Amino acid sequence: MKESLDFIYKEQKELSTFSRIAALLGWDQMTYMPKMGALERSEQSALISKLAHEKVISDEFWNHIQILSNNKDNLSEKDKAVIVRLEKDVEKSRKIPSDFVEKMSKTTTLAYQAWEEARGKNSFKIFSPHLEKIVELEKEYCGYINLPGPQYNTLLDDYEEGMTVDILKKEFSYLKTNLVEMLEKIKSSHIYKTQKKIDIKINQENQKKLCQIVFEKMFLTNDKARIDISTHPFTTSMGSDDVRITTNYGRENPLFSFFSTVHEAGHALYELEMPRNEFKDTVISDSPSLGLHESQSRFWENMVARSISFWKHFYPIFQEVSGFRELDLDKWCKLVNQVKPSLIRVEADELTYCLHVILRFELEVDLMDDKLQISELPEIWNEKMDEMLGVVPQKDVEGVLQDMHWSGGSIGYFPTYAIGTIYSSQIYKKISEINTNMQSEIEQGKFENVLNWLRENIHKYGRILSADEIIKKACGEGLNSKVFVNYLKDKYYNLYDI
Repeated sequence: MKESLDFIYKEQKELSTFSRIAALLGWDQMTYMPKMGALERSEQSALISKLAHEKVISDEFWNHIQILSNNKDNLSEKDKAVIVRLEKDVEKSRKIPSDFVEKMSKTTTLAYQAWEEARGKNSFKIFSPHLEKIVELEKEYCGYINLPGPQYNTLLDDYEEGMTVDILKKEFSYLKTNLVEMLEKIKSSHIYKTQKKIDIKINQENQKKLCQIVFEKMFLTNDKARIDISTHPFTTSMGSDDVRITTNYGRENPLFSFFSTVHEAGHALYELEMPRNEFKDTVISDSPSLGLHESQSRFWENMVARSISFWKHFYPIFQEVSGFRELDLDKWCKLVNQVKPSLIRVEADELTYCLHVILRFELEVDLMDDKLQISELPEIWNEKMDEMLGVVPQKDVEGVLQDMHWSGGSIGYFPTYAIGTIYSSQIYKKISEINTNMQSEIEQGKFENVLNWLRENIHKYGRILSADEIIKKACGEGLNSKVFVNYLKDKYYNLYDI
């Protein structure tokens, strides 16, 4: 068995290296790559994807996995954990032809460039032919994997293992009904009717300073992480000690860069705390789901950085750097938590954010079920925005073109944002129960105990456990939208005097 163990760890190390090369190519494309480099970059990315996939599905790799799987009782706990996870991953990958992987990689690389051009020209028609190809490829992919139930179950499982359309329809139906009801109550309140949009001006240089300060307060150092600029903020990892996040300083709302930095920093903290030592460069050293990953970013962004406790500490720093002194602390906290239906998901307030996600979930399910055509997307998108949020995009860039996810073939990804948001409220509830001094510590800018709890109860497991198992172990129950709804009611009914 030693030969098989040596082989599977060597292969995982090489696969980890391939993954990091692909991440570096993707990061460069979305930050610094000249636009004319898209065609060759698509070929580079496709080659890396193909080489990695062929290594994963090789008979030699599979045979060694089978030898070890058949002798699990003789393996150490560490080796057993790796084999159980690896066998499941490889079995799934072996169903997918290498030429399909290459084709998907090339298609999405070109689609991303088309999406950027479409945004620049505010024309969905430029992007729609690329999206047509991606949806067809996704349907082809579903045919290879063929999980029970709707095709969308297969796509969803890649991001949130074990999750199904039926489970999400139940959770999201409850969430949608309550969010719309809460929004209507808030919109009927005197405070909402008299609230004003505060015109805040912070130049980009000062935005960068504020982002760097909060970046460092969240224990991220420049020797392991960095902040860059992209159209759409994201986090990616090129190594166990090399995590990159991006933000955007050019948005109309200058607070966008600050909160997106906190959000992405939450992802980065998780990436830097993945299991190392014996699990480094194995399938275990990763998050079990994007929903769990998103719970980390949403927790830091909303439960920490939008709290009055946080601003008691940070507002003087913010004022000193930005020069903004027009509001006292109480009014400032109401401003950063102001409910105002937005056209743009990443700029949405905490209460309405999940409605944006549910909208995309409903569209994706209908696309995969052939109940919706690509050409109909802009119109149906706008109808759903009006129905759920009472605002309607006037141009494609405010609506169907706002997210990059579809250009990357990430259909099935969006629900993880709502799943993660729900998880974050459950995590917040549990930490609050265990650490009654949490708000006092945050007021002093002390986040060590919060981070240590996350490390001990979320980060350290990697993929040894599923996301559902981790949340149940940490919070005492699995996904529960009611916890999130109660959290929102406690917070926003108080802010709007309801």
